[in-house]
Amino acid sequence: MGMAAPAHAPVKLGIDLFSLRSQGWSPFEHLDYCAKLGARVVHFSEIRFLGSLEPAHLKKVREHAQRLGIELEIGMRSICPSSKAFDASQGTAEAQLGRMVDAAVTVGSKLVRAFLGTSADRTGPVPMEAHIENTVKVLRAMRSKVVDNNIKVAIENHSGDLQARELKSLIEGAGKDFVGACIDSANPCWTIEDPHLTLEVLHPYVLTSHIRDSYVWPTPEGAAVSWVRMGEGNVNMDGWIRKYLELCPGKALSLEVLVYGPRMYPYRKPEFWDAFRKTPAWEFMRFVKLVEAGKPLPPRPAIPKDQAAQREREDLEASFQYVKGLVGL
Repeated sequence: MGMAAPAHAPVKLGIDLFSLRSQGWSPFEHLDYCAKLGARVVHFSEIRFLGSLEPAHLKKVREHAQRLGIELEIGMRSICPSSKAFDASQGTAEAQLGRMVDAAVTVGSKLVRAFLGTSADRTGPVPMEAHIENTVKVLRAMRSKVVDNNIKVAIENHSGDLQARELKSLIEGAGKDFVGACIDSANPCWTIEDPHLTLEVLHPYVLTSHIRDSYVWPTPEGAAVSWVRMGEGNVNMDGWIRKYLELCPGKALSLEVLVYGPRMYPYRKPEFWDAFRKTPAWEFMRFVKLVEAGKPLPPRPAIPKDQAAQREREDLEASFQYVKGLVGL
C-alpha cells in the first residue's frame, strides 16, 4: 500500500509542535522527542514553543537541531490588525513580523508562518475583503525586511478564516515572490471546503504544511466535522498526501495532529451563509459530496485531564507511523 516518494524529492516528514501543545516541554525536549520519532523538520508554529526570541537562546536551539539533523521552521500568530485574533499588546503587526524575521535568521528558518485570524473574522462589522487588504498592507510594508533577509512569509489557511481562493488573493496581492502558503489540510473543512480543492488552488504557492485528517458526515441541519488520527478520516487524505508530494516536491510534510470535534456546520439554515456570501456553489458542492458520503462518527471516549498529554503523544505517534508507512519511509 505504501508509495515511495520520487527519488529526486525525498519526503521531508515533519512535526508541527502544536501537536504537542499540552506537554510543557522546552524547545530542546521537543526536538529530542521529534528526533526519536524520525522527524526531519520541526515546525515551531508559535513563539511559546521556542520559549524566547533572545538571540543567544535561539542559537542554542539552532545548534541542538543541527546536532539532531533537524530542519527548523518558526511561526507566529495573527498579523492582521483588524482580526479578533490579533494581539496588539505585542506591538504593531509590522513590529511583530519584523521580530520574527530576525528570529528566523538567527534560528536558521527559511520562513515565518503567520495567519490572518479565525472563523470569528468571517462575520462582524469588518468584511473579509478588508481583513485581507489589511494583512496585505502589513506584508507589503515589510517586503524589503523579509526579502533582504532571504526569508519568506507562509500564511496559513487558519481555523476557519480563509478559503483557498481568498488566501490565493492575499498572497497575490502581497507579492508571491516573498509570501506563500502554509497549507493546512483540515482547516478547509472548517470553511465548508473540500481539502482537495484547497490543494488544487494553493499548491503553486505552498512553502510548508500542517497535515491532519478529517472525518465528515451529514446532519439534519448540514454537516459535522471531526479531526481524527491520520488514516482514520474519510476525505481521502492518503490521496491528498500523494498529490501534495507530487505537486509540492521538497516541501515539508509536517503533521499537526489534533483529535477534536465534532463541530457543526448548519448550512441548511439561511443565517449560516452570512459568513460565506461569496462562496461559489460549485466549490461548496464538492464539500457536500464529501459530507453526504459519510456516516456518523461514534464519540471518542472521554479521559481524565491528567491523561490529556499522554493521549496527545499517542495520537501523534500513531499518525506519524501511519504516514511513514504511506510514503514508504
